[in-house]
Amino acid sequence: MAVARLVAAPFPLAPCRVRRLRPALPPAHAGPRPRPLVLVLAPPAAAAARGAVVPSRAAPEDEAVVAGEAADDGDDRGGAEAEAEAEAARVAVAARAARKQSERRTYLVAAVMSSLGITSMAAAAVYYRFAWQMEGGGEIPVTEMVGTFALSVGAAVGMEFWARWAHRALWHASLWHMHESHHRPRDGPFELNDVFAIVNAVPAMSLLAYGFFNRGLVPGLCFGAGLGITLFGMAYMFVHDGLVHRRFPVGPIENVPYFRRVAAAHQIHHMDKFQGVPYGLFLGPKELKEVGGTEELEKEIKKRIRRREVLDAI
Repeated sequence: MAVARLVAAPFPLAPCRVRRLRPALPPAHAGPRPRPLVLVLAPPAAAAARGAVVPSRAAPEDEAVVAGEAADDGDDRGGAEAEAEAEAARVAVAARAARKQSERRTYLVAAVMSSLGITSMAAAAVYYRFAWQMEGGGEIPVTEMVGTFALSVGAAVGMEFWARWAHRALWHASLWHMHESHHRPRDGPFELNDVFAIVNAVPAMSLLAYGFFNRGLVPGLCFGAGLGITLFGMAYMFVHDGLVHRRFPVGPIENVPYFRRVAAAHQIHHMDKFQGVPYGLFLGPKELKEVGGTEELEKEIKKRIRRREVLDAI
């Protein structure tokens, strides 16, 4: 009857706890009997009145829905964070490209102005100097003219060997604190290493001025030496700064096979694979051949060709 009344009760069944009751001692003649289990049931209201916590558990379908919503929220947050990171990366790349473009434009203006200025002054100096030598219909100073042109070529070739020696013995030694800026990523259109270009320009301009304002064989030779140094400096700027380090566009110079080998050889110098060789520029491929770097040179040339093809395709 008690069980019937419990089943017919108007309130739902509350969570129950199982309690084992100690049975009364059996009679001496009776054998052992199992310990009874008694179900103690209490309505939720009574349990709440006693301060008990009534646990609840969602259905498996509800748990799946909740888990799915949490995963979607995590995916949304992760997707938003990934999109924000991608956008920040795009902005950084665009800013860096704009900065590099501005730096190249600044250096290009400086290079063009200096090149045009030096070229025009050198051409005017050569013209007026030889015009003065032929004034009055007198004898043409053939010896002086030949000496001027010969020393122009000799000074231009000699500057390659001077630059190679200075690069190894000075720039990578006692003057490394200045030349180091050329071996680090550049921040801005100019670097401290550019001072060396000004240093080489001073004797060239001095020789040109002395030869321009004076007549005779010695002034003619000095004029030729200054002219040769100037020609080498301009060629060095276009090949080294423009072709190798891309500080400004050089146009079809990059497609000349010999200049491509020169650029690849100088790039190997910055890799420091052969103890800094080559230290020269225009004879750099020859230096690499002497130390067994021809194979590495060919690899670098192919790499530069592929890079150029990709840039052209873009």
